[in-house]
Amino acid sequence: MSGGYDLNLFASPPDCALLCSVCHGVLKRPVKLPCGHIFCKKCILTWLARQKTCPCCRKEVKRKLMVQVHKLRKTIGRLPVKCKNSQAGCCVTCPLSQRRIHLDSCPFELTPCPNAGCMARVQRAALVEHGRSCGHGRQQRCPLGCGATLTAVERESHNCYRELREAWGRRRAQGRALVSRLRHRMRRIHRATSLIRRQLTRLEAFLEEEEEEGADIPNINTEVARVAM
Repeated sequence: MSGGYDLNLFASPPDCALLCSVCHGVLKRPVKLPCGHIFCKKCILTWLARQKTCPCCRKEVKRKLMVQVHKLRKTIGRLPVKCKNSQAGCCVTCPLSQRRIHLDSCPFELTPCPNAGCMARVQRAALVEHGRSCGHGRQQRCPLGCGATLTAVERESHNCYRELREAWGRRRAQGRALVSRLRHRMRRIHRATSLIRRQLTRLEAFLEEEEEEGADIPNINTEVARVAM
């Protein structure tokens, strides 16, 4: 359990009164119990989840009676601390409350390279120099005139002839696939057209037969009437 600040973070050993009895680190977000003992907020909440008593005097504790000690928190925030990059060479000390602000400008802070695709993390002071030699840096056109825009790393393995040949092969394969689809569609259209023509021929023959049968009906009626007379 470690809810407080690491003792090694501070430029000089902090006062014992500022230490948490649970994690033995410097109090972080200190809270005071009704019995008067002070602990890190995270430490005491974790403790009370298992036991309902004060870690020091064992008196029963109710969470709603805990209070934050803002004055003590401000006092701890003024304690001088070392930069987390002190082992890398940073000699700056600053108040604990200003530590994050310092890290935003610390020249020894590891910073990711801004070039897309580069996974390197370099010290902020060396970031400009890294950018000059980064293989994922500024892009340039191919010096052979193929028109490709390449980074330094891509230029080392770039082969205009091979890449143009591969691109032509892909375009030719796409063209062949398109022609194949068009031919297949034309065959389907041809079959559909042939079927329609056959159906029209049959319909035309049927209509002609109907017309012939309709023309013969009046003649038959005339013959029947004459015989009846």
